[in-house]
Amino acid sequence: MFSEEELREISVLKRGDDYVEVLCGCTSHRYGDAVAKLRVCSSGELQIACDCTPGCPEDKLTPAAFEKHSGRETSRKWKNNIWILVDGDKVPVVKTALLKYYNQSLKHANGSHRSNKSGHRDEFIICTECNKERRFRLRTKDECRSYHDALANAHWKCSDIPFDKFSCDDDEERASRRVYRGCLRSPTCRGCTSCVCFGCEICRFTDCTCQTCIDFTRNAKA
Repeated sequence: MFSEEELREISVLKRGDDYVEVLCGCTSHRYGDAVAKLRVCSSGELQIACDCTPGCPEDKLTPAAFEKHSGRETSRKWKNNIWILVDGDKVPVVKTALLKYYNQSLKHANGSHRSNKSGHRDEFIICTECNKERRFRLRTKDECRSYHDALANAHWKCSDIPFDKFSCDDDEERASRRVYRGCLRSPTCRGCTSCVCFGCEICRFTDCTCQTCIDFTRNAKA
């Protein structure tokens, strides 16, 4: 998968035919270092098994989920916040070669969506405190995961928005922009079956226990 030069001085724990496992971690100013094992697959999938405490049950976490689990105060930037040990130093994973297959997979997936009739339109969630609609862009796997988790939160509120500092006092989405909630190709469409994605590798997650993701994973393997 990776050349000796790409993995030089990285603390490699295990090598497989289609994966490599390395030591990683995420640091919280309050809780300190949460150490884990990052498995990088040739398919582009990233899985993290957490060792923050003896017997921690968190396994096969996405990087974003591990970042949140570690208690990182300035989360949602996992590529910079999750570190790899390189020659004894903590180096952001984005500065290593370990995201090579992840970036290739993401680029390929985004390209396929542009060429197919299906796609990911913007979605909205209503705050349970102020009743305002908040926009979620669904262009990348991280963005889709943020929306997916927010949708599952019955008490979701504006301050839970993952991509920016938000509060209920902020203005609601401008009506002139809200029109793009519909079809990616026609602003007058409100969700025809030819333009809405009903499940793909970007918006369904193997580490999620919701029935929607479980069904998609089972069908994909069948």
